[in-house]
Order: sequence, then structure tokens, then C-alpha cells
Amino acid sequence: MRPVHLDPRSPLVLDVHDLGRRPGSTRLVQRVVAAPDDLGTAVVGIPPGTDLELDLRLEAVTEGVLVTGDVRGQAVGECVRCLDRVDVPVEVRLQELFVYPERQAAVADGDEDEDLRELDGDLADLEPVLRDAIVPVLPFGPLCRDDCPGLCVECGVRLADHPGHVHETYDPRWAALTALPGHDKTKEEG
Repeated sequence: MRPVHLDPRSPLVLDVHDLGRRPGSTRLVQRVVAAPDDLGTAVVGIPPGTDLELDLRLEAVTEGVLVTGDVRGQAVGECVRCLDRVDVPVEVRLQELFVYPERQAAVADGDEDEDLRELDGDLADLEPVLRDAIVPVLPFGPLCRDDCPGLCVECGVRLADHPGHVHETYDPRWAALTALPGHDKTKEEG
């Protein structure tokens, strides 16, 4: 089976040919790209196709190309207490070394990390790097506000809209007492 090569026209693929494998040569990349699929969790994530701002520096080093920079976007999710929409601004710093294919073994020998990213010719794929940088910084349990009271467990009403909302609860074990003569239910409620 023939290996799949990267599409140089993809906005998430960086062409590093102009760095010429000369350590110290750099290039700045600033672009707005569409967010790829699966850039989040089941609760919160950056919707596919929304804007991600990339502000990157590509630097040739002996082992490959070092990509550093900032990524900004807007994640969307649901409040874990009241299920309202939550917008979460995301700004992450990333740093990733893309090694030259012939340097892969030399770099891997000195490092136990098997997750080295390898250049595909002169192309670097940013999509997995973005996923690895963004997903861990997303909130595990997003909230619309820190003091969100959530939903009523009895009826599901949004408690922020009804701050005094309560339900009368009767212990069924005492229900027989209400049938006794002289029991006035209106006195208990008042």
C-alpha cells in the first residue's frame, strides 16, 4: 500500500521548503484557517469550519523544523449545570518539532517519546498538533457562569430564572397522619 501524502493546498499543511534546511532560517506564518473536525470533546469544542487564527514561527533546526506560536479560536459547548450555550475563548501556545525523515532515528534514540512528528517531504501537518494543543485546555465542565444554580431536579426549570423555586415534599411515611381528625393542612403551609 502506498503511503498517503499531505495535500500542500490544505491550509493546515505548512510548506517549509523555503527554509532550505539551513539551521537558523525562519519564516513567520499568519493565517486564518477553518477548524478541522473533532477539535474538542463531547461537551465543548471548536465547531468545524469556524475560524482559527494562527500566528506561527517556523525555524529550521538541525533535526528538522520547529514550529512555535499562538492559536486563537472560539469553542462552543453547553453549561454542565443548566445546558445553556457557553462560548469559551481559546488561546493556546504550541511548540512542535517536525523532524526530517532521515533524522527520525537519531532524534528518537535520544528521546523516549515515540510521538515525534515527521515531515512529509517539505510539508508539516498542523492538524494533529492543533488537536493536541487545544483539546487539553478546554474546560472539563464548562459553566455559563461560576455561580450557575442549574436546573431543578424535580421539574427541570432553570433555577436562574426562578430563584425562589421549591417543591413541597412530603414524606409518604407520614401521609396517614393527614387523615386524622383535627389535622389542618392550611396551617402547615402557612
